[in-house]
Amino acid sequence: MKTLLLTAAAALALTACAHSEPLPPVQASSPTAPAKVAATAPAAPAVPAPKLDVVSRTDFNKLAADLALPLFWRADANQDGTVDPAEVAIYWGLDPKATLADYVKDGAFTPAFVDAYRQIAQWKATGPRFPSDVSADELTRRKLAIEELEQSRPTLVETDLRTAPADEQAFVKEILAVSDIIDGLYEKQLGVLSLRAQVPANDPSSQTVFYRNHGYQCVAPRTQANPACSAIPNPPKGKVSGLYPEAPLQKAGFCESLGKKDKSLINPFTVVQQGPNGALVAVPYTKAFTEDMTAVSKLLTRAADALPAGKEEALRAYLKADAQSFLDNNWVPADEAWAKMNANNSKWYLRIAPDETYDEPCSTKAMFQVSFGRINQGSVHWQSVLTPLQNEMEQAVAKLAGSPYRARTVSFHLPDFFDVAINAGDARAPTGATIGESLPNFGPVANEGRGRTVAMTNFYTDPDSLASLQQNAESLLCPSVMPHFTVDPGPQLMSTVLHEATHNLGPAAQYKAHGKIDVVAFGGPLASTLEELKAQTGALYFTDWLAERKAITDEDAAKAHVRDLLWAFGHISRGMYDAEHHPLTYSQLAAMQLGFLMRGDAVRWDASATAANGKDVGCFAIDFKAFAATDRAMLHKIGGIKARAARPQAEAWVKQDVDVSGAAATLRQTITERMLRAPKATFVYDVELK
Repeated sequence: MKTLLLTAAAALALTACAHSEPLPPVQASSPTAPAKVAATAPAAPAVPAPKLDVVSRTDFNKLAADLALPLFWRADANQDGTVDPAEVAIYWGLDPKATLADYVKDGAFTPAFVDAYRQIAQWKATGPRFPSDVSADELTRRKLAIEELEQSRPTLVETDLRTAPADEQAFVKEILAVSDIIDGLYEKQLGVLSLRAQVPANDPSSQTVFYRNHGYQCVAPRTQANPACSAIPNPPKGKVSGLYPEAPLQKAGFCESLGKKDKSLINPFTVVQQGPNGALVAVPYTKAFTEDMTAVSKLLTRAADALPAGKEEALRAYLKADAQSFLDNNWVPADEAWAKMNANNSKWYLRIAPDETYDEPCSTKAMFQVSFGRINQGSVHWQSVLTPLQNEMEQAVAKLAGSPYRARTVSFHLPDFFDVAINAGDARAPTGATIGESLPNFGPVANEGRGRTVAMTNFYTDPDSLASLQQNAESLLCPSVMPHFTVDPGPQLMSTVLHEATHNLGPAAQYKAHGKIDVVAFGGPLASTLEELKAQTGALYFTDWLAERKAITDEDAAKAHVRDLLWAFGHISRGMYDAEHHPLTYSQLAAMQLGFLMRGDAVRWDASATAANGKDVGCFAIDFKAFAATDRAMLHKIGGIKARAARPQAEAWVKQDVDVSGAAATLRQTITERMLRAPKATFVYDVELK
């Protein structure tokens, strides 16, 4: 994967910061640029070269992304308003060839950095420059690409491994190489990788959009529904996927018909293709993506070999099993080895596999991801609290779900915490990030409750994210709620733990009602929404359940509920559907929860009250006493729907709270407007090695 890095024809020395020649034109090097797009941007008027204190840190990071520069100003450590060499990082993926040495050498900035800073400063001063001879439609598209990026904020996740032992550094280098391949493989699954060459070479913002969004489509709330917003000119019409044949995919009812025609077609580890006679056939991932799968297998074997025998044996066993799974498409041995890893036998967390199904048209096929980081021992507390309660929790869910579901004896790994070093493929989201995960989703490890649950602990802990959270809370919550609001990650982390634990409880994805697993009973998209709704409702319910048992305080529960409500607002603000009207799983479950909580009087909109910021009129109040009864009733409803495969009841709930109009739609617009005042975090990753 390659993204063009804009460079200038001549570089400036640091001593020439006060005065300089005008910025040289940007050269286009891609032969695939559309004919109407000029190969060379017009020369800008002469301007002095900028000092390195003319752009704020926030603007620097935003505009670097606009210019497809993989630069990040991590912090103004000495608070002098000037970017310093020690304060700069290069993040992974946007330009695979870029290294920090290109911009910082021997403790000083290189001419390439000074040139990049000049481009950033000029954009800040005069705005973006567009070629003079592009069409009106193309100019609109490029401006919309910039608007797409403006709705997010680059946020660095940095891992310093420069002092790690040589064998561990060698292991990490192989995992980074795997991440490069998985990022491209995921885009092949999406059906967009081949379209990357259509991004104009002199359109840096669209280059960043394509990288950030894993494709040409706009996904930010204000631009996702605009058909003119795209990272490429003349984007494809209709649904795009690398997992299904193009023509059949466009037909109404295609996804629903797959399992009825042939159960092999909904195997999560296959690509659906058309045979010579037009019949649909299921092709294993190992055959459909042979080159990438083989390359990943070799790298995983090398990663295992980099760790000496007797060290990280559980991790080495997983790497070897996973390497074989990438060759034979049998993921059970890899899942078995992966489930045996934990905070006690490895310092690393690693998952490289096809897992979640949300981001494909039929919500059936498992998408490839890499999630990698270091174990955080903070998980030990929650494991000690919840491990003795696992089966009691299962019995509680079973009782609320009702017949025909019966409580099982469950034994699952309670969440390990880890600090993310890098996410790739399906794990690297355009904005936001997964903060908890229970895997695997398929096979005996999942079906027998032996899966592994993890919580990611280093997201949203940076000062910029905390400031945005405070702003969002004050704009939507009533003053009476704010004493229970905290930016401390503890309450949200507890909710994440409970969410992921609930995935292992009650009727889950592989539970059969009337002989049908959920993807067959409800259809892929609705099944995904209902399973996540069950898990998040479990997080609400078990918060109060733990408070009743004095495992946490009532104030702990209140703080968790406030953070969960803000979590729901964040997802609601992203809209209910993507550009192709594919349901957004978390947005829809958040809307369904908010509607239920409001009908139960646990949450109330006071249209005449002033919000906690003292400016906005209208705010949400919370009745914490009503919360426990309401979240109990909600878990009873969603558990019962899944236990009995009650699809009409589920669809009625979606219709009631997702596809709203009138006052409910107006309230949703208010939530969206206030939440979008602060750009969403887009996480970028830097792993520092020797």
